[in-house]
Order: sequence, then structure tokens, then C-alpha cells
Amino acid sequence: MATPTLPAELSDATSDERSLRRFLHGLPGVDQVGVEQRAASLGTRSIKKGAKLQAIDTAISMVDLTTLEGADTHGKVRALAAKARRPDPERPDTPRVAAVCVYPDLVATAVESLAGTDIGVASVATAFPSGRSSREVKLADVALAVRSGATEVDMVIDRGAFLEGRYGRVFDEIQAVKAACGDAHLKVILETGELATYDNVRRASWLALLAGGDFIKTSTGKVSPAATLPVTHVMLQAVRDWYTATGELRGVKPAGGIRTTKDAIRYLVAVHEVAGPDWLTPSLFRFGASSLLNDLLLQRRTQLDGHYSGPDYVTVD
Repeated sequence: MATPTLPAELSDATSDERSLRRFLHGLPGVDQVGVEQRAASLGTRSIKKGAKLQAIDTAISMVDLTTLEGADTHGKVRALAAKARRPDPERPDTPRVAAVCVYPDLVATAVESLAGTDIGVASVATAFPSGRSSREVKLADVALAVRSGATEVDMVIDRGAFLEGRYGRVFDEIQAVKAACGDAHLKVILETGELATYDNVRRASWLALLAGGDFIKTSTGKVSPAATLPVTHVMLQAVRDWYTATGELRGVKPAGGIRTTKDAIRYLVAVHEVAGPDWLTPSLFRFGASSLLNDLLLQRRTQLDGHYSGPDYVTVD
């Protein structure tokens, strides 16, 4: 279970189940009142017009444009890819999104539709969203996504095992998925709405980082609550502390419930203030969203034109 590339004190923490438990339960507890107050305080920061346009463009470039419905079709994925390539056809200076996120069986369609761009293709996997299946099935899910051309894989952890304290099982599964990803980046979904406490969010964040996750992600978007600012603060603290300990930069992805430009800017402020400006890049911060992009595009037009454009000026997903 050891991870030899880690510094000695962290590698020792992953040497066996008992050491892993000791490390995770030895992490400082989260001050619930403090983290919620700071999140609320940062959420009231005002941004002036020039900075707001820059923030909107930054947020657009961080969007994982997502469709994860049972009724998804190849045509819907092609339409989503077209929007990812040219979010606002009348404004060619509009940034492209970071990635399109789909189910494994639709990855090939997304790859074909995004050929010739630098837009990533992300795929959920490991029996998303519940994670209730055998490891063999989960790894087959990952293999299908990677074989079809996914450049990113969003896996879900076994929340049942985590809540039972079987940290070694969760660690080993993340490592197995990471190995199956090959060159694809791995985002580890914690499903924070089911973890109950901020302390559990911190432990799950560190567990995912120790096992090799390139990103830690809040939610599947299928459980309420999904992403929240206080939870994202805890996760940003984890990647910041990970960098201090290892010199490695890892990313954070809040997903679910982020629908407005105002929401997105609050998260960007949190990234800057909690983790630091180095994280204000799509390689280290993403928004898992479907409807968010529409509002970002409307607000971008408002900033440039000086008046509200209305929803008829953007495509509806």
C-alpha cells in the first residue's frame, strides 16, 4: 500500500491500514464556525468592472461542460462539444471551456467532436454516481473511458467504506483507478454531501491526495447538498497544505449547484485567498457545471455591451 514517491513522513502514513488511520485522524480538526464565517466573508467581496470581465473569462476557461443524464444522446454530446468549441459564436474572443464531461460510452463521440482543439474530454467512471459495484466493474468502466480517448477520469470513492473507517480499501481503489487511467488525469469525487462533517471532508481529501488523485472534486451533482463554499475552503486548504508538504500542485473541482456568475466569482475569490493565485488556472481549478456557462456568457455580454442581453442570445443546453 506504500507510495514511495511521497516524502518519508507521508509514505510512512500509507504503509498499512493502521498507519493510514493514525495519520488521517491526526489531522487538525476543522473549525466549523471559523470556516463558515470565512467563506461567508469572502463571498461578500466586490469586484470592479475590469476585474469582473477577467474573472468571467477565467471562470469560462475553467468549466467542465457536463451532461450526465440517462437520456443523453450522441447528438446532445455533439451539440455540447460545439458549444465548448465556440461558447458564444458572435464573440470569437470568448475563451473555450476546459473540458466536456460525459459517460464512458459517449466519450468517443466527444473526442471526435473536439478533434483539433485543446479541450479535454472527461468521463465519469467507477459506477458513477453511487460507486456501488465490484472493483472489476469499476476498472472496466475506467478502461472503456480511456480506450475511447478520455483525457480525464472523474471517479467516485466508496463512501460506505470510508464512513466505516476502511481507509485502506478506499486508498487501494483510488490507486488502482489511477493506474488504469494511464496518461489521463484523475479527479477523485468525494461526494461531500454524504460525508457529514468537515473533518471527514479533510480526511477524504488527504486520502485522495495520498493515493495519487490529480484533483479532488466535491460532488457528483446527484446528491444534495453538492458543492458549498465552506467545503471547498476545506479542500483548498488540503491542496495548499499538500503543496507545502510535497511541492506538488494538485487541483480542486467543485461540482453541482454552481449556476450563476456571482457564485463562480465567489469561488474564484476563495481560490485566490485560501490556496493562492497559482491555483487560478484550469489545470488546478475547475467548475463541474451545465447551466453555469450560460449565465457567464450573458454576464460577459453585459460587461462588454453595457446592457443586459437576455437569455435568447445564448444556446440552451
